Amino acid sequence: MLVGLKEILKLAQEDKCAVGMFNATGFDSLQAVIGAAEELNKPVIIAHAEVHNVYNDISFVGPAMLAAAKNAKVPVCVHLDHGVTLNMVYRALRIGFTSVMIDTSALSFEENLRITKQVTEIAHAMGAGVEAELGRLVTGETGETEIADADPTAFYTRADEAENFVAQTGVDALAIAFGTSHGFYKAQPKLDFNVIKDCAKATNLPLVMHGGSGVSEDGYRKAIAAGIRKINYYSYMSKAGYEAAKKEIAAGKSNYLHDVEYAAMQAMKEDVKKAMRVFSGM
Repeated sequence: MLVGLKEILKLAQEDKCAVGMFNATGFDSLQAVIGAAEELNKPVIIAHAEVHNVYNDISFVGPAMLAAAKNAKVPVCVHLDHGVTLNMVYRALRIGFTSVMIDTSALSFEENLRITKQVTEIAHAMGAGVEAELGRLVTGETGETEIADADPTAFYTRADEAENFVAQTGVDALAIAFGTSHGFYKAQPKLDFNVIKDCAKATNLPLVMHGGSGVSEDGYRKAIAAGIRKINYYSYMSKAGYEAAKKEIAAGKSNYLHDVEYAAMQAMKEDVKKAMRVFSGM
């Protein structure tokens, strides 16, 4: 069933767990995520990231995501991940997404606040939830370093700024920086759980972990206990599909692309299930 961001995060808050957000870059990953959620009977957030629009335009994949959500046996929120342009945010809202993320965290605090407030007013008027980001991860959505030779802690989210930001914008969820990064980790990240605790206390809002792939199970559990209620997970799910596709091709049993895609879908579904078990405390 199709639900909104506030509704699905309320479920996570009640159960003191986190709901997983998984990017649906195509129909294989969409089937994998919905299939995993239904098999585990867990709510889920499926997302289209603006950076992925080159692979499947939102006008093509968006309606499919909404149809899958409406037909699902579990609560599903359809979310725009890392909307960096107002054009993409408004396209998602017009299509019917129940949640959008406006990511202007690379701008000044004042500009981030101004644009986020504008988006929130419009999205709420259309019945959609809003996630924003305060603080910055040193890597971008593609996993490439955006802030070279920098101390990541200098970009961690400050609780006092978070309190002010949330009060003025009225967002429904806040992504914070506390030691994670996008893409693949070369070593286990060092997470500052006090940043989460301080921001949770200051904002009284569901907090979001970006760069969730590759964090240890212990790291997930401690982050959730501190106040994380949404975890973005994609890179390692995609890698699982990639490795399964390579294995299928190497086996040389088929010359059909659909066999490769099916193998990738099944592998992604199992990886998503593994992540969801941890996020939900199973």
